[in-house]
Amino acid sequence: MMSLLKQSSQKFQASLNDSGVLFLRLWVGYEFGTAGWIKLQDLSPPSWFSNLHFPFPHALLSPSINWGVAGLLESLLGLALILGIYSRLASWGLIYVTYVAIYSVHFDLGWAGWNQIETDQGLGFKVPLMLGLMLFTIVSQGPGRFSIDHLCAHRTHLTD
Repeated sequence: MMSLLKQSSQKFQASLNDSGVLFLRLWVGYEFGTAGWIKLQDLSPPSWFSNLHFPFPHALLSPSINWGVAGLLESLLGLALILGIYSRLASWGLIYVTYVAIYSVHFDLGWAGWNQIETDQGLGFKVPLMLGLMLFTIVSQGPGRFSIDHLCAHRTHLTD
């Protein structure tokens, strides 16, 4: 009986393998994809965005170009995560987008804002930090078996 229970538990665990990273990819991809799509609906940035201080080299670009590039990257790289194609590269790209967002928008509370979402003093960087950590998980763990990346790697391995 214990052997059957252990075997059933192992089969169940095996069926769950990579489901966590799948749901993580879907969630993060959706969040970035939606944010990017909203930016692309109106390419003229809001007034609060126009007054931000961006890190180099973004400081050399106009707010409209920064807004459009952010929207394009968030949309395309978010979609790549959802599909599981070039997942690690997409995650690195979104980590960079997140860095720029924290630097420009969310760091106005300084280190006191690391665990704040929004206060009277401004926006903290708790949510972007969590998204960055989720993206790093995808970078370090890979996209999982429920991805186009896995399908392509498996196909290449079979033909070698």
